[in-house]
Amino acid sequence: MKYELLFSTFGKEEKEAMLKVIESDSFTMGKHVQEFEEQFAKYFGMKYAVMVNSGSSANLITVASLFHRKENPLKRGDEVIVPNISWCTTFYPLHQYGLKMKFVDIDLNTLNMDPAELKKAITKKTKMAVTVSILGNPCRFDEITKICKENNLILFEDNCESMGAKFNGQYTGTFGLINTFSTFFSHHISTMEGGLILTNDKELYCLAKSLRTHGWTRGLDPDCGLYEKKNDDFFEAYRFILPGYNVRPGELQGALGKVQLKKLKNFIKLRRQNAEYFRELFENDKRFIIQKETGESSYFCFTMIVKPEHGINRDKVLKKLKEADIQYRIITGGCMLRHDVIKYFDYTCEKSVNADFAHYNGFFVGNYPFDIRDKIEHLYKTLKTV
Repeated sequence: MKYELLFSTFGKEEKEAMLKVIESDSFTMGKHVQEFEEQFAKYFGMKYAVMVNSGSSANLITVASLFHRKENPLKRGDEVIVPNISWCTTFYPLHQYGLKMKFVDIDLNTLNMDPAELKKAITKKTKMAVTVSILGNPCRFDEITKICKENNLILFEDNCESMGAKFNGQYTGTFGLINTFSTFFSHHISTMEGGLILTNDKELYCLAKSLRTHGWTRGLDPDCGLYEKKNDDFFEAYRFILPGYNVRPGELQGALGKVQLKKLKNFIKLRRQNAEYFRELFENDKRFIIQKETGESSYFCFTMIVKPEHGINRDKVLKKLKEADIQYRIITGGCMLRHDVIKYFDYTCEKSVNADFAHYNGFFVGNYPFDIRDKIEHLYKTLKTV
């Protein structure tokens, strides 16, 4: 394969970290996970981080936490505004907890939720907005945070695709009341499988810790406010207070996270250097719409949307890419409204013009944290003949 979608970022440091865990013979969640959580929160300038086994689980635990907080908890039937394009597990926990989703269209150039559409969609029933910085590109958080504040909305930031990105100098994944990240194999840092929740809210932090691990009290601070400890250590060791899950990560994931986090800054630097070359070759190509950077993107990948009015179509382009050994895939998960699973959701949507255009005409190719200008040039030469 001449241009792959993804590539391993593990070096000798990651392998040595895993070997140390193997030699310790201690694999279930412990000190490595806790240390990674502390380092992750500090890196992004937040108070609390909770690691789980995937970004999808991070979204699930986040929604559950918002249902169990004492003041203004979410309730079944509450309205939540979401973008038309994202990965499926942005939406699944919202459905699973009985929330009514209101889908809003994206900006075709940034691929993110259009703030104007968000503002128009708000009603008296709206309780939360879920933002997704698509594939490394920050949302317009200046406008979005203002809209949420003016309308007393919870802001939940799904930042699983955009670790390391910044808007106005602030990291994405720190604008919301609660925020989620993914450390899946192909993401900005990898723990093989993994995800994190980031927040400054102590109650949500404690709720997330409990819900992550069976809904029990073990590991919670005595002053967390979720329960009153009894003088029975036998019972307290297995005391369940919330209808939780078991989505714990393992020590291998925690150890890998500590090593990878040290490399994140340089990873983003190299991704952005690749992006400069990609833009240099394609930003003036009238056949394609490429993602317009908002703030400082961490460039998960490179998106391209075919403009059929120039006499080409996506099928023709993808055929060329396949012949040239260039891997590709749909943008994130495409427009969720066009997937079969939508029949199960309680939702409304008034407009999906841009999301549909991206769904039916768009694709992306890979980006990695090392120099891939040769691969980008191969892409350019391949598409030049279409």
